[in-house]
Amino acid sequence: MTNAGSSNVDLSFCILWSPLHPITALLPFIGHTGIADSRGIGCDFRGSYYVGTDGQMAFGAPTRYLKVDIGDLPGGAQRWDLAIQEANRVYSQRIHNICCDNCHSHVSLALNRMPLEAFGIRKW
Repeated sequence: MTNAGSSNVDLSFCILWSPLHPITALLPFIGHTGIADSRGIGCDFRGSYYVGTDGQMAFGAPTRYLKVDIGDLPGGAQRWDLAIQEANRVYSQRIHNICCDNCHSHVSLALNRMPLEAFGIRKW
């Protein structure tokens, strides 16, 4: 993961991460995730029946991101965006469960809707 400290960072095709203060201070591996579309606009599952699509993550701007190479993705950027839209639609109808069905699940669903292997992972 790369730091997203600059506001000039291109977040298109990225998995996003932001800390959950003060929990992340005690358990640094815990955080909030989102996924950015081809224009770099982040989407995140913020709570029951609500997916943010305005580029503003629930717990502040992403502090880390992971750029996904979509070079081998059939349909390219259009497929990436459609998968995110599908995940957004599904999660806008779900109850948020902090342990089992949360922001990480939302990102995983979007990635699983794409026939894509990234970082050696096919099933997110």
